[in-house]
Parts: sequence; C-alpha cells; structure tokens
Amino acid sequence: MSDNDYDRMILSPVFDRNGETTSLPRHELPDAMMLPSTAYQIVHDQAMLDGNSRLNLATFVSTYMDKEAKLLYAQTVDKNMIDKDEYPATAEIEDRCWRILGNLWHNPDVEQAIGTSTIGSSEACMLGGLALKRRWQGRRKAEGKSTESPNIVLSTAVQVCWEKFCNYFEVEPRWVPITEDHLFLDGHDLEKYVDENTIGVVAIMGQTYTGAYEPVKEIAAKLDQIQSDTGLDVNIHIDGASGAMIAPFCQPDLEWDFRVDRVASISTSGHKFGLVYPGVGWIVWRDQGALPESMIFHCAYLGGDMPTLALNFSRPGSQVLLQYYQFLRLGREGYRAVQQGSLNVAQHLSSAIAEIGPFELVSKGDTIPVFAWRMKPGYTDTWTLYDLQDRLRMKGWQVPAYPLADDLAEVTVQRIVVRAGLSMDLANALLDDLRTEVEFLEKLSGPMPHEGQTAAFHH
Repeated sequence: MSDNDYDRMILSPVFDRNGETTSLPRHELPDAMMLPSTAYQIVHDQAMLDGNSRLNLATFVSTYMDKEAKLLYAQTVDKNMIDKDEYPATAEIEDRCWRILGNLWHNPDVEQAIGTSTIGSSEACMLGGLALKRRWQGRRKAEGKSTESPNIVLSTAVQVCWEKFCNYFEVEPRWVPITEDHLFLDGHDLEKYVDENTIGVVAIMGQTYTGAYEPVKEIAAKLDQIQSDTGLDVNIHIDGASGAMIAPFCQPDLEWDFRVDRVASISTSGHKFGLVYPGVGWIVWRDQGALPESMIFHCAYLGGDMPTLALNFSRPGSQVLLQYYQFLRLGREGYRAVQQGSLNVAQHLSSAIAEIGPFELVSKGDTIPVFAWRMKPGYTDTWTLYDLQDRLRMKGWQVPAYPLADDLAEVTVQRIVVRAGLSMDLANALLDDLRTEVEFLEKLSGPMPHEGQTAAFHH
C-alpha cells in the first residue's frame, strides 16, 4: 500500500473503508492489515446482532457491574492468574477470597482449610468430584480393595457439568430421578443408590431447572443412617453455583454448609451471584485432609515453584481482583441488599405470572431468585410455552422454555433468572409484554377451557 493510499484510508469515513465497503473472508485471514478503528467497527457491528445481555433472563451469569469495576477490569486484564511469582499481590488476593468464602460458609478453621479460584463453577465441580474420587481410591487401596467402578450419586436435575465430570473422569453416575413427589434430591430412597463404590453425593444449592435448594441436612441424615446400617461413610460435595452466594445473606439460619459434618467441599460461581463478570469460580475444602496431595501439582515456572490446583493453567487474574472488589465494595450488608433485591423482584414476577390464566408456578423464587412456571394441564393445545418464548424474543426478552429432567420430561416449564440489574421497573415492563403476548396467543386458541379442565401441579 502506498503512502497516498494509506493517508486516504485514514481520512476516509470508517464506513467507506476496505472491509466495510467490501466482503472479508470468513474463514481465512485477510491478506492485508486494516486500521484498528476499522477492525473495531466490524467486530462491534457483528456483535450488535447478539441479544441484549441485560434482557437475557435465561442466563445466571452476571451482566452488570459498576463503572469502577469496569475500570479495574480494564487495568488488570493482562495479569495471568497462574504466574504467582510475577503477580504475588493477585495471588494473595486470591487466597483472601477463598478464605472469606470459607468463613462465610462456616468452615470450622479456615487456616487449616484449602481452596482455589477456578475459571467457573464447572471447573470447581470437576475438582470437587475428583477429590472425592481420589480420597475413595486412597481408602480402598489402604484396605486392599479394588478401585474399579467408582460411582457418584446425584439428581437428574444437576447441571450438565456433572455429566462431563462422570464422562471425563470415568465415574459412573447414579442418577436419582426427579418426580412430582420428589422434585429434587432429598434423601428419599438414597440407600438404593449408595454402595461401597460410591465416592460421594452431590447436593445442589439452587437447582438449574427450578431454583430449588436440595436439603443438605436431610441428605446427610440419610447418609448417617446408611453408615449406621452398612458401615459406608460417604461425604457430600455442595454444588453451590448460585445458592452458596444467596443463602448466607438471605437465609442465614439454613444449615447447608460446613456446619453439616458430611460436607467435604463447597463450590460456587463468582460470575453468577458472586456478582462478577465471567469467568471465575471458587471451591473450598473443609480441611487439607479433604483434598488429596496428589491433586496439588507442583511445577517450575518462571524461576519458582508453582503449586496449582486448577485444571486450567493460564487464565486472567482480573476476575479474581473483581471478586475482591465486590467483597470490599459490598460487604455483608451490600450482598444482603443486592441479593434480597433480586429475590424481591423474582417473587414480584412469580406472583404476577401465577395470576395469568394459563399458568401455574413450579417454584416461586424464594430460594435463589429463579422461578419456573408451566401451563395448566389441559388448558389449550393450540399454543405452548415455546410459542410464548418466541413472542417474547421479538420484544428483546430471552425467557427459555424447556422440558424438565427424565421422569418429568413431558412437563415443559418456562424459567426466569433475576440478576442484579433487573430492576422492578424493568420487571413490570416484562410483565406488560408477557400479558400482551399471552393475549395475542389466546386470540389464536379459540374458546377458553372451563376451570374444571385444569389440574393442580404438586409443588
């Protein structure tokens, strides 16, 4: 490119430059360079085709942080979390964060505990499950018994990361089906699934499908009974992706954490109700005995010994700093206010949706700020929640419809996740749009059914 061509490109309006006035290859590198402002505009405009993240009521992931957090993010995005020798201050802050969480979750002695940040709660779950497997293997070897065929007990309503764990780490999943009488893992019939090869039980604090908490104390009590009857000593990992950052502030008397003796480890997602942009997760083990030494990887890196627990190696340190920022910025009082505000909006929405003719609630948003509803059985066969999902998307709202797990796969629900940033005003705008779209669909459906045609759903 000649100097004159380059000068002319700089002076040209951005939308009159090469790349904007011509098509670029989609799957090959372009031959020539372009001005950063042109490249920015092309990428920016492509991303405009995405939905508005603030109106995405399907995702649990944080979509709002304040301007100081965004400034801190921009200033620290170049830090590599793994390089603790080069970034010792960030490493110290990571240590503070997981100890703060350990205290929040009533760890009996955080000085004897161990924890780490991760790229998200899925990685944290993988580590928690792997620690259960390694401890089981170690115990079996010490007893001279086989370490073949480990299994883990979990509800069919767990997040897909647990299916990945079982696949990647060769652990048999013992699926406890959800039913209308048992919508989550509650200890019912647990003895049918636990045996000498069981590495642990997973309890969910905030089920993905409905937001329900699984009752950790009841599950632990059933495991106590199983141990009394069979001698099998089985621990619990708490998948607290959402609820572990809600319950301590809004349901502080609920005993689900390290106060329950069988709980060996707890994981959470900092980028969900930890209120941090993606991606960051956390896991804390009760004590160093709960984490086998074989999982701590020591390597020489940039002149120092780098002990690391995470599956990922290089990853950004900025989200860890953002987590500490939120801990300082909000404290207990602030987290309680933000989370309770989300719960208030969730229950405002759920109570209003329950009054709309075709719907009945499956959950109401009083655990984590997530709730789901279904069509009343027999209400109509001319439109479904999938139709309502499509109509709301036309207004910019993403409100997913999907079937429940396995034994309830014939039940379709629609779900809303309320996050910081969904104000009461926006919630009312959503309700207006929802009522309008239901009215539109009802006009297509013909006569309304009589009340006797509807059936109650067991909560």
